[in-house]
Amino acid sequence: MATVLVGVLIYVSDNEGRWRRFQEPIRAMLIERRLKLVRAGVLVAVTLLVGCLTLGQVRTTVSAPPNLRSIHPAPPADITFRGKTMTLTGLENPLRREPDSLAADLALGKRVYYQNCLPCHGDHLDGQGHYASGFNPLPANFQDNGTIAQLTESFVFWRIAKGGPGLPREGTPWNSAMPVWEDFLSEREIWSVILFLYDQTGWKPRTWEKSGEQGAGSGHD
Repeated sequence: MATVLVGVLIYVSDNEGRWRRFQEPIRAMLIERRLKLVRAGVLVAVTLLVGCLTLGQVRTTVSAPPNLRSIHPAPPADITFRGKTMTLTGLENPLRREPDSLAADLALGKRVYYQNCLPCHGDHLDGQGHYASGFNPLPANFQDNGTIAQLTESFVFWRIAKGGPGLPREGTPWNSAMPVWEDFLSEREIWSVILFLYDQTGWKPRTWEKSGEQGAGSGHD
């Protein structure tokens, strides 16, 4: 509407004759006594229009309360990863049982993180990547003690593998924007990046033996 109005004004003001003819009815309505009723009608109409627009902006609406979102929704007991069924209950990171290759797995996890996770989760694993501000909710801050410090590694595997589309209903109303990484990463790459996350942050993952006894995750060493 504003563009059309500006275009009309430019057109009529470009020629003196057109500009004069454009002004004549406006001037007549504003000053001629015989058009007094017209002026009053226009004034009332403009006042009502402005009032309606203002009311529409400030009027409160009654709506249902928003759903509460679970930050860490309960994972399923089993998932399918690339056609293979994995039982998450009791599952530990299998790479921790291979101490001889731990350094190589950490190096692999670092490479995977910096190639895939850095833009959102940041160089310092604090959720402050280059693209972070464009998401709601923000990417997870792994340095915060409310994220991976509270979780088992099997939970983290599930969240990485299935991404935002794999969240259950209690993960809404804002589904995570994280991709389904099982489409791009192998099982070993996901376990490796999980090793890297805990190694870099200093958090210890919750274990199935301790998770039933302790109410909170481990802290920094």
